[in-house]
Amino acid sequence: MKETTLAKILAVACGLGLVTAVAQTSTTVTTKDAATGTAVTETSTTTATGTISTYTPGTDYITFRTSTDTAPVRYYYTKDTTILDPEGQVVTWSAVRPDLPATVYYMRDGDRMIVRKIVLSKPAVIEKKETTTTTTTERP
Repeated sequence: MKETTLAKILAVACGLGLVTAVAQTSTTVTTKDAATGTAVTETSTTTATGTISTYTPGTDYITFRTSTDTAPVRYYYTKDTTILDPEGQVVTWSAVRPDLPATVYYMRDGDRMIVRKIVLSKPAVIEKKETTTTTTTERP
């Protein structure tokens, strides 16, 4: 009975790890400093793909959600943060708005995520079809 419960817990944990791995990627490289012989660990930029939840000009953060069933998380930006449109052209912060799909490139600094680059995606296109009916009545 204990083996079955342990197997279920392990399966759930692996499933959660896979979901997190799909949403975020990063690379950690550990090298030795040639002069001192000490280990140096460098973590490269991590990415998250999802939707911008809120952006208020004048603040130092956006909230970003990686899926509809997760809570938004604060990502802090600096004056060095770059905003790119879907074609890779640099745009201003005025292009950032809520409910816009994007990929955020960030680095962790303690418990804060510091955004280096935001690549905006094209929002889903919703087509509207309008039908007009005209009735003509002739008078006798």
